[in-house]
Amino acid sequence: MDDFETRGRTAKAVGTVFAGQELDALSETELAERIEKLEAEIERTRAELTKRRSVRAAADALFTNGSA
Repeated sequence: MDDFETRGRTAKAVGTVFAGQELDALSETELAERIEKLEAEIERTRAELTKRRSVRAAADALFTNGSA
């Protein structure tokens, strides 16, 4: 069972990119596509991190102001 199944989530297997994947056999086009996919995944991850930090900040503000 993979990590996504363990957490009850599903991942799109469209053009899957793996960290540490062998790059020697990829063409220039495939390498460029890989970079685009990785950049998109980084952006998606940053957006989720921003969202979580915002929720955390709101919760911290609620509890900090409520106990003061």
